Amino acid sequence: METLGRLRILALLSIWLTQVALPGAIASYSIGVGRADTTGPTAEIVFMGYAKIDQKGSGLHLRTFSRAFIIDDGEERFVFVSVDSAMIGNGVRQSVLQNLQKQFGNLYTEKNVMISATHSHSTPGGYMLHTLFDITTFGFVKETFDAMVNGITKSIERAHATMVPGRIFIGHGEVIGANINRSPSAYLNNPKGERDRYMYPVDKDLTQLQFIAADDKPLGVINWFAVHPTSMNNTNHLVSSDNVGYASILFEKTVDSDSLVGKGPFVAAFASSNLGDVSPNTRGPKCEFSGSTCSEQYTCPGKKEMCFASGPGVDMFDSTSIIANKIFKESWRLWQDGKRREVIGPLRVVHRYVNMVEQTAEYYNETTQKTETVHGCEPAMGYSFAAGTIDGPGSFSFKQGTTTANPMWNAVRNLLAAPTSEDIKCHGAKPILLATGHMNLPYEWQPKIVSTQVALIGNVVIAGVPGEFTTMSGRRLREAIKRVMNDASDDETSVIIAGLCNTYSDYVTTPEEYQLQRYEGASTIFGPHTLTIYLKQYQELTTAAILKKDIEPGPTPPDLRRENLLSFVTPVLYDTPKWNKNFGDCIKQPQKYARPGDIVTAVFVSGHPRNNLMTESSFLTIEKLAEDEVWIPVANDASWETKFEWQRTSVILGASQVIITWQVPEDIKDGEYRIRHNGYYRYILGGVFPYYGVSNHFQVITTRPKACRRRYYE
Repeated sequence: METLGRLRILALLSIWLTQVALPGAIASYSIGVGRADTTGPTAEIVFMGYAKIDQKGSGLHLRTFSRAFIIDDGEERFVFVSVDSAMIGNGVRQSVLQNLQKQFGNLYTEKNVMISATHSHSTPGGYMLHTLFDITTFGFVKETFDAMVNGITKSIERAHATMVPGRIFIGHGEVIGANINRSPSAYLNNPKGERDRYMYPVDKDLTQLQFIAADDKPLGVINWFAVHPTSMNNTNHLVSSDNVGYASILFEKTVDSDSLVGKGPFVAAFASSNLGDVSPNTRGPKCEFSGSTCSEQYTCPGKKEMCFASGPGVDMFDSTSIIANKIFKESWRLWQDGKRREVIGPLRVVHRYVNMVEQTAEYYNETTQKTETVHGCEPAMGYSFAAGTIDGPGSFSFKQGTTTANPMWNAVRNLLAAPTSEDIKCHGAKPILLATGHMNLPYEWQPKIVSTQVALIGNVVIAGVPGEFTTMSGRRLREAIKRVMNDASDDETSVIIAGLCNTYSDYVTTPEEYQLQRYEGASTIFGPHTLTIYLKQYQELTTAAILKKDIEPGPTPPDLRRENLLSFVTPVLYDTPKWNKNFGDCIKQPQKYARPGDIVTAVFVSGHPRNNLMTESSFLTIEKLAEDEVWIPVANDASWETKFEWQRTSVILGASQVIITWQVPEDIKDGEYRIRHNGYYRYILGGVFPYYGVSNHFQVITTRPKACRRRYYE
């Protein structure tokens, strides 16, 4: 690394040339935005996030989307993608890049494409390829993988096709009442002097990038706010983008009020940040049956009683809405607020693959008051990993904060792979439950090589990190990057942590948090100095970006797509309709009259939803009869007010039905409405065929004449 003196001189010269000598030359960028459907199978596939094998999908609450943003300063190009998914694996990213290469050659590469997952825990799994992440989903699920790859690719293609001259603005706000620290004891183990610098044990800051065309047309927005999308808890069985996904919908609908969800031109992303120890379940942990306070280790005395945190609402849907609205309202205030700073300056992007096991860094030990050389460990998960969190407790008798091994569990562990004495020493306070670094059957269990990436847009730094940084880990990373930036420029610097990017390597705690071995510490897979290594890595990346210096690409991660991927997910064999019925028949009709706030329900004979994922389409539409006798869709299966629930009525016969519900919005217009169901069935002799069905018409009445009151509503 160059000395800071040389760094300062070169960077100041660069900034002077671009911002003083050529005023306004890089105030205007080329900007493109795009969105595409990534919704995978909505039925009989285990969700990714809570690692609960009985949490299989049985329908759809909110469709998932990929939202892409392209920035070009005439010299370099950068793509940021936010995806409504639990994580992003290297296999997904490589498949996306290969798809883009077929169309655009070397325009989009590993260097300039950053793909970030929102971390929703209510989306289908089976796409990560690493064994540990796919084992709870019964292996690889091609339908999920393809839906994600195709959707991400399409969102970037659409962003590419819409590029226009534009400007970028940055704003900062604060969201209160939307997040808490779910591991407060670990946070309190950080130095008091450091903690005293911050008002809260979680980040309340919301950072917003606004994209405006040269003709002042709004193009899109990215918001970063630290919160887990776990408002929808592990009892949920409907695919959902959760709180941040709904916040995106609220923003997009506010700008494009006449468009159906996912169809308008404006693109709004609420992307993940340093959310590792941050929960949206603001009521905090309580024993789920008795309601009593949990123990210090977050356990409950009752038999099979879990320590569970809940959100602010009456149920998980209400909690999701409350958190989403809090985040959205602050982001909308920032959007309308004139107090924003224009982003001006060159665009520079750097990327490097890093083998974390082979890395070293310098660490100042407060106890010994000496600087020592530390290194990464072979990946391993600790005992407290199996305990889960207050957002989703684990199984068996595991407890958070476990720092002592159990001989029985060690014996079970050793049947899979025994850690070496070096592993045990390296991981320190962590008793190893799974020595994943030594587990390669049927293929690699966790990554050793991760993607690290930094994008500089003027004085805005976006650090794409390959995991879940805790609150204090993210703060330290921001400070480390700011030190490099401030040595290069006196201008105000904004550093954004973009979480869960490109590779997923679990959690990143501070060394102090690691010692307590809460869930996050037990899931910090490269050992107690994972963060120490990352601080060094991202300072090097930032330096290279400032100096526009080429860096080595690093070791190529193994391509698990070439493995013989195992899948134990049973296929759909055939569908048959209910006796004496046809596919699409409405067997339960909605009520004749409805008012705002009412829930309207219809039940249809259906095929299996996995026969066709209805990508860029919908399993349902709520339709209104227009004056010209044409039915106009007013809501679809991506709308908040609808739910699509699938039920198997006979496994042997392959018969099923769907329940469609619509909560009539408060701003609905009077008129005649109906519910439409679209689907596909698999014929027993081969082939998949479309069908549809419609319900009876019903009246939505927003006013209630006195003369009609008893007739309509008693």
